[in-house]
Amino acid sequence: MSHYYFLAIVVAFLIVAFLAFYAGKLLFALKAQTRKQNLVRQKRIDTIVESIQTIALAMEQQQCNFSEGAIRLVNLLESLPVESPPKCESDYPALFELFIAVRDLPTHQERANLSRGVRKEQDDAREEQEAKLESKILTEVALLRSFTV
Repeated sequence: MSHYYFLAIVVAFLIVAFLAFYAGKLLFALKAQTRKQNLVRQKRIDTIVESIQTIALAMEQQQCNFSEGAIRLVNLLESLPVESPPKCESDYPALFELFIAVRDLPTHQERANLSRGVRKEQDDAREEQEAKLESKILTEVALLRSFTV
């Protein structure tokens, strides 16, 4: 009887050891996967931050018009995969106001299909908004040139 008892203990020990090894292997794989996901996430954050800084500089140097820049910046700021992304409406109110004013304007082929008069009206309205907000936008893009999370 004691021989079977000893054999059962050895088998139970081997099963527990195997399960512990397997659990450790799974934990190690999970840790490696989490580390990889964090690296990919951080790379995405770094790329978005660099894009924000570049667009802000281009807007400041008037290499990018304010409407296009506002659309790009608001979308980038809102897409940051961080726990507390910037609140564009309160953190960058002039950019956000311009974004709201121009986000639904047609672009590309849709814009080309508009009559010349309608395009002119839209351009005039857009340019009026840009002129009205110019000094505030320049202040905000100056801040965004050194944006970090």
